[in-house]
Amino acid sequence: MPEQNLSTNLGKALSIDFVEQFGQRMKTLQELLGIQRTLPLSAGTLIKTYTSSVTLSGEEVAPGALIPLSEVKLEEGPSHELTWDKKRKAVAMEDVQKYGFESAVNLSDAKFLNEVQKGIRTKLLKQLATGTGKAEGAGLQQVMAKNWAAVTAAFDEDDVEIVSFINPFDAGEYLAQANVTVQTAFGMTYLEGFLNNRVVFMSADIPQGMVYTTAANNLVVAYADMTQGAIGQAFDFSKDSTGLIGVTHDINKQRLTAETITAYGVVLFAERLDGVIVGTIAPEA
Repeated sequence: MPEQNLSTNLGKALSIDFVEQFGQRMKTLQELLGIQRTLPLSAGTLIKTYTSSVTLSGEEVAPGALIPLSEVKLEEGPSHELTWDKKRKAVAMEDVQKYGFESAVNLSDAKFLNEVQKGIRTKLLKQLATGTGKAEGAGLQQVMAKNWAAVTAAFDEDDVEIVSFINPFDAGEYLAQANVTVQTAFGMTYLEGFLNNRVVFMSADIPQGMVYTTAANNLVVAYADMTQGAIGQAFDFSKDSTGLIGVTHDINKQRLTAETITAYGVVLFAERLDGVIVGTIAPEA
């Protein structure tokens, strides 16, 4: 007689837990940044960024006269191809024996999930560094004020919300004198409502002395939808409701390892590079 309550689908349960954690963390990041646009696309899609400029005609128009044209220029910036990111990690039999199957897989899955997050945010920060808007000021507060003004002018909207990314060492001295609450999301420390920003993220991946600032509505999430097409039929992926990532757990008997395999195509990017201001902190006098 088979043992009662035998766990036979633990790998599936672990996969579901992984995708739900990732989906929730991504949702939290989107809410913090105020991202309204998420684009489910096919893998291989070329995502284009651009810069824009408007030259208005300054002429007065006489009654009945032809209205002169104002010029709007859109210039293409660097493109991003939406490609699959495929990752695999394995837990050896010795670790399963030492920690237990579920604990061993969960411990390594937590680190694995952090690496997936890091890959997504690193691409965003690298793109923000190529922003075409520039500002400079003495000290963090002055630079962030100038960045705020430049972004507000670039989008010229009543309800523009500002988000910034800074190095934690640049924030350290200021935060030591400020009564603020620091929190963490998607592997980055952040502050809400800091220096007129909706949210300010701190990451050591940002060079010290640099501040990246843009509008919340300039940020877009594009992803290859794991819930569509034949992928779900061909592979035993667990997927959350967003379809951002697919995860499966498997046993490699030839190597005696418990493996986690993920596949995802996610790009978090700024659509307008002229709406990204790269501020430089000069030494204070």
